[in-house]
Amino acid sequence: MIVVDEKKMTFKDKNIVVVGLARSGTGAANLLSELGANVTITDNKQGSLLENNIKRLLPSIKVVTGSNPSEVFDTAEMIVISPGVPLTVPSLERARAKGIPIIGELELAYQVIQGLGIRDQGLVKNKSDIGLPTPFIGITGTNGKSTVTTLVDLMLKEAGFNSLLGGNIGIALTEEMCKIVGAGLKPDSALPDYIVTEISSFQLETIKDFRPKIATILNITPDHLDRYKGMDEYIDAKARVFENQTPEDFLVLNADDPELEKVGSEKLEVRGKEKPGILYFSRKKEVEGIYLKDGIVYCDLLSFPASYFPLLTFRFSLISQDEIKIQGVHNIENAMAASLIALISGCSIDSVRNVLKTFPGLEHRLEFVADIGGVKFINDSKGTNVGAVAKSLEGFDNLILIMGGLDKGGEFTGLRDLVRRKVKALVLIGKAKDKIASALGDAAETLMAEDLNSAVELSLSKASAGDVVLLSPGCASFDMFKDFEDRGRKFKDAVNQLKVKSEKLRVKE
Repeated sequence: MIVVDEKKMTFKDKNIVVVGLARSGTGAANLLSELGANVTITDNKQGSLLENNIKRLLPSIKVVTGSNPSEVFDTAEMIVISPGVPLTVPSLERARAKGIPIIGELELAYQVIQGLGIRDQGLVKNKSDIGLPTPFIGITGTNGKSTVTTLVDLMLKEAGFNSLLGGNIGIALTEEMCKIVGAGLKPDSALPDYIVTEISSFQLETIKDFRPKIATILNITPDHLDRYKGMDEYIDAKARVFENQTPEDFLVLNADDPELEKVGSEKLEVRGKEKPGILYFSRKKEVEGIYLKDGIVYCDLLSFPASYFPLLTFRFSLISQDEIKIQGVHNIENAMAASLIALISGCSIDSVRNVLKTFPGLEHRLEFVADIGGVKFINDSKGTNVGAVAKSLEGFDNLILIMGGLDKGGEFTGLRDLVRRKVKALVLIGKAKDKIASALGDAAETLMAEDLNSAVELSLSKASAGDVVLLSPGCASFDMFKDFEDRGRKFKDAVNQLKVKSEKLRVKE
């Protein structure tokens, strides 16, 4: 049952401006309108380019396109921005100087949940937890977020929980909440047991009160340095995922990541007793949490009182590495992180095992495409930064590697040793190809391609049976494609067309 806490639900009759007419912006605008706010949504793009999104808006919402006029912001009592909108936009800087609150869609979703409903199941560690709003599970990191978020959601559902999935994974939380709340806050609407959300650093820039019951930082490697001044600023943004957590909450960290050691020592230790309960996952050593040893994944929760996790024994073998359907070094880490989060959320061991044994992985993340004459083609279009490429390279030998796209400020020289050991030929595309060639050109034979189709054909010409052609660009896609998904689909199309052509040639022979 939904119960409205009027003291926390402070949006009614407020003048609120939403910036950005993409999915998260339209979801935020509709939700705020449902809650009684006077909503204006703005976007720099011309209205003719935004017709489909405009059609999705409730009729009560005022739409301003083609610019972000200062007079719209000057009358706002609150501004909600989409993740892609930087806080350095002049109109936002002026509004902030005037004291107008600026939050993101994630924070908005959190604040709305605080003002809605009660729950009587889910992660109830103490009796005093009963009646609290739906807990959030917040998943961030440079790589692996979508896979872990999906795994956690599947594990919760397998265990019988009602979970809501959203965030940076491509599903706007506010849009999903609109479906739950409905017009007029229907009293028979059901709140989820958990909200599982993938969170980007951009989203974390604009949180205020956001406090996930369980948070994780999967890893931190250089990324988005075209937006941040340096790694310290990027790390600070990621670390905000736990800044409001208390000892009643949990934080899951990668024990093998050197940057997260820094986060732990600099940002957690200073909090002393006020820090959340910390658990780890590791491929390399035994830790409090979950770890890989001799091909077996073990769970160890001995440091926590038995009342915390009543469904679990406190040191047990969870699954053999060979039984986990998704393979690759980084996917073992993803599987461990998701399993630990699910187990401390109250999922049964069997529900976690069942998902690990059957989940095939997400599209564009080390996705097998085709075998052409014994050469395997793998689509890792989501590998948009140097750290992601490094993880992918670790799992293969005898590679033809396709890289390139729009540079995000990555330092490609960090891949030199892996390229030298793993890559037979490097095929480069996009605006960053000269930079990558300068950094890696002497580590493997390097070839330039005009487009993705020619890169695929060139890669096959350099490959022999037993080799792998891997698309793992290490760059953004926007110089040549709509997004990484568009790039991945076009790669698969090119591979499949080449496979048909190769089969026709064999028939003629």
